[in-house]
Amino acid sequence: MSLLERLQKERAAEASDSGKNPWARNAPAPREDPFEDLKVRIHMRIIEEINSGKVRDADAEEQDGELEQAITRIVESYLDEEGVFITKLDKQKLITEIIDETIGFGPINRLIRDPSISEIMVNGPKNVYVEKKGKLVRTDVVFKDDQHVMRVIEKIVAPLGRRIDESSPMVDARLPDGSRVNAIIPPLALNGPSLTIRKFSEKPYTVKDLINFGTLTPEVAMFLKACVEARLNIIVSGGTGSGKTTTLNVISSFIPDDERIVTIEDAAELQLAQEHVVRLETRPPNIEGKGAITIRDLVRNSLRMRPDRIVVGEVRSGEALDMLQAMNTGHDGSLTTGHANSPRDMLSRLETMVLMAGMDLPVRAIREQIASAIDLIVHQARLKDGSRKIIHITEITGMEGDVITMQDIFVFRQQGRDEKGRIIGSIVPTGIKPKFIEKLADAGITLPPDLFAAR
Repeated sequence: MSLLERLQKERAAEASDSGKNPWARNAPAPREDPFEDLKVRIHMRIIEEINSGKVRDADAEEQDGELEQAITRIVESYLDEEGVFITKLDKQKLITEIIDETIGFGPINRLIRDPSISEIMVNGPKNVYVEKKGKLVRTDVVFKDDQHVMRVIEKIVAPLGRRIDESSPMVDARLPDGSRVNAIIPPLALNGPSLTIRKFSEKPYTVKDLINFGTLTPEVAMFLKACVEARLNIIVSGGTGSGKTTTLNVISSFIPDDERIVTIEDAAELQLAQEHVVRLETRPPNIEGKGAITIRDLVRNSLRMRPDRIVVGEVRSGEALDMLQAMNTGHDGSLTTGHANSPRDMLSRLETMVLMAGMDLPVRAIREQIASAIDLIVHQARLKDGSRKIIHITEITGMEGDVITMQDIFVFRQQGRDEKGRIIGSIVPTGIKPKFIEKLADAGITLPPDLFAAR
């Protein structure tokens, strides 16, 4: 959709809405914007200039700078022609808001550009929260009404071929910079359209960044690098927002450059630096409810793509069975993430997910598959002070009877809090040497003998 078509569609939508909310009868009155009428008139002027050819009707990212300059010129020209006198500060604010609405994502555009913000949560038009340094903060950003939020959501999902309406009221998508987006609208969202954006750094975090953040230590980084190079199968577990995908991205960076990597995700987030990477992404059903491609479909297909490594963004359903089968049939060195409260809970969730595949397998057979396939669980958590840290690195050692046995190689030890309330502590070795140390030696990897010494 061209810029002109989008502007005309938005203007028609605003005219038909007339400020009404069709879903919430008791919605709060929109905040009065003293420049609302002025914005509408300038918006119409922009459409006129596009029609006359004075502004290039294009959406290419490289032309955003040209569009910003053209919109600034139109606003200044219009204010002069109409004799509208406003302060320099209000004028700059007006220009910024019009640019954001025209080629950006409306009121949240400045939040998306703010590097200190890691997550944006729009809970209806009047409640917008962000996450800064692990803490939730309410902002002064507001939308005009529900339809304003809807237009921003549609602007995000439309270029990706996704749709959101009453028949399909939930959608996962991504921004051009790779940030993950989830949107859910009425009638499922009772407070109005809700939008959640998980931002990613423009420059992917490296292992040095995670060490500086305190997520892990140089010793742990050395150990994980050795495990990846030795082709161990690793799961990164943790709760929502604990930093699993960031850690998976960093761990994946240890994969040698001469290996073929296939990544599989619901919404593409991983940013691998290697050259030989094939990125696969799921597809939702079409308007007729057909044509969906799931992670399970992509995992099966990836086995025919001659992968050296399979990296699954997250296992949450029956694809766990296919992932375990791949790990047990020669695709060593596979990596994935999963939601869990502890390494032991991750194993229980894997059992449940395998059963979701529809196979009537005995529990012991499932556990044997898990014990044989998984070598290491890296468990991450977001602590009470908002920091994200790896708190367990646990080896799967085998089976004893019907129970999968495991042992902690590294654990996080908390030593208290500083004067600002930040948690003091570090992940340290337990004194147990992993059983797969021989596998590391066979791969020609030698670790310092004191790496696993208890402290």
